[in-house]
Amino acid sequence: MNGRQAIAIASPLEAEHVAALRELAPGRLEVLHEPDLLPPIRYTADHKGAPFTRDAAQEKAWRALLARADILWDFPPAERLDEIPRLRWIQATSTGVGPLAAKLRLGERGVTVTTARGVHAGPLAEWVFMALLQHVRGLDHLRREQAARRWVRYCGEDMAGRTLLLIGAGDLARGCARIGKAMDMRVVALARRPDRERAHAALFDHVAPASELLERLPEADAVVVTVPHTPETEGMFGAAAFAAMRPGAAFVNIGRGAAVDHDALRAALGSGRVGFAALDVTEPEPLPPEDPLWAMPNVLISPHSASTVSRENARIVAIFRENLLCWLDGRPEAMRNILPPGQFY
Repeated sequence: MNGRQAIAIASPLEAEHVAALRELAPGRLEVLHEPDLLPPIRYTADHKGAPFTRDAAQEKAWRALLARADILWDFPPAERLDEIPRLRWIQATSTGVGPLAAKLRLGERGVTVTTARGVHAGPLAEWVFMALLQHVRGLDHLRREQAARRWVRYCGEDMAGRTLLLIGAGDLARGCARIGKAMDMRVVALARRPDRERAHAALFDHVAPASELLERLPEADAVVVTVPHTPETEGMFGAAAFAAMRPGAAFVNIGRGAAVDHDALRAALGSGRVGFAALDVTEPEPLPPEDPLWAMPNVLISPHSASTVSRENARIVAIFRENLLCWLDGRPEAMRNILPPGQFY
């Protein structure tokens, strides 16, 4: 790349990470960051921020800042895209951004998109197994017994030898499979392209085609949904899928809420067909206060926060910094996590 490139920080980012970008190549990069033009954060690594309205002067400054950008940290407002004529690259802060990129027609505009792929697999897998261990090892029972100051020995269950069925075989499934194998579980994944070469293939005991969903569900002790929202995954877990599950099996969703028919899930939880559900994502979001899932004793609900940890932005910025050097050196083919046009993640 010739000339100095301008990066505009388009969503909240902590000061130390902005500083890490500024020190990377100051002679070749200018980092445009005006915290007062961005929404205040509600928690560490909050990429959306609290409700926020710019006054007229702030809006003018915001539009002027975006207009100078060659590169963006995070997506701009859709209505501002035509006002960013130099834009050539967006570093996303999540992975499943394909639908948004398609909606914004970024491929047609010649804008490269890189994702945060690889950053969230670890925290999400930890959350999955926190939930599964809570259920399988009887944490709720122990809490009740402790509250009653009651010492009564009992027999529990364990994870080793159980079958973990992962819906999807990508990065999130990789994170779950790594822990599952460490716990001596049998790990099976379902994928659209089961024969595709995968660097982490050794973590799976078997990769079956997604068309075998109903055939594979009866063998699973725990089912973990890791897929994004696509036309193929929408509503894939409905009444037929829940009816096919082993009675009492656990169900975890860290993918997208739209993959699940929540009426069917409520019915399966109520009947005991599903013994336990852990949901980091729902449809809709937020989950309405009147939804019965909130009050079900065999349900754990997380407000789409299982992947958000204090070191999230540091990890995304590390990827961004690597990619920036490739970009500046004219080696875009060496950049990590480029979103192929037309793909969802």
